[in-house]
Amino acid sequence: MSSSTTDPGGDPLTTRQQAVLDAVLALMVEEGDRLTMSAVARRANCSKETLYKWFGDRDGLLTATVRWQAARVRAGRYDGQRLDIAALRESLIDFAANWLGVISSPTSIALNRLAIGHAASRKSNLGGIVLANGRFAIGERLRPVLEAGREAGLLSFDDAETAFRTFFGLVGRDVQIRLLLGDPLPMGRAEIARDAERATDQFLALHGRPESSTEDRPAPKA
Repeated sequence: MSSSTTDPGGDPLTTRQQAVLDAVLALMVEEGDRLTMSAVARRANCSKETLYKWFGDRDGLLTATVRWQAARVRAGRYDGQRLDIAALRESLIDFAANWLGVISSPTSIALNRLAIGHAASRKSNLGGIVLANGRFAIGERLRPVLEAGREAGLLSFDDAETAFRTFFGLVGRDVQIRLLLGDPLPMGRAEIARDAERATDQFLALHGRPESSTEDRPAPKA
């Protein structure tokens, strides 16, 4: 069980706890920095005592919320023993599309805006919480896919973290910063699918082994 779907004690999140975390995300969109334990308790129809029991203090609740949101970004399924370039490409596209869908959602935009404000003012550790349980955790989630591709002779890179940062940059481009600054970018399914495929093919052009990546890979889209 991933830590992203467990409570602070390491137990799997219950359906009720997941509903509480969804309530936190909704309140972040509506109220931003005015989020309080009392407001969460009212929205989730539970007591503050229950929140403290489940998540500890406010930072514990925020950590669980960030993990719950980041858990929506998943690496595509693949068989490491039978991995070929088509399966690797599909897994990377799935991950890229999944991530773009999450970061372009109103909840992620609100969460990241709040984290940036807190990091700048040092009001709380929310910035560090988002960094550790968002970006860094997502990197660790994709690492096995990249390393499996290297072991199968499909990818060539010296350092998995550096390779991930390259892929992350190709997928994200300037999308997240523009969304955070209020640019109403069109991020529907078609746009996300197109961007995910393009980023994946660009990454494979940089890190794919020529002998394994040209025969089975579809032609890149314009």
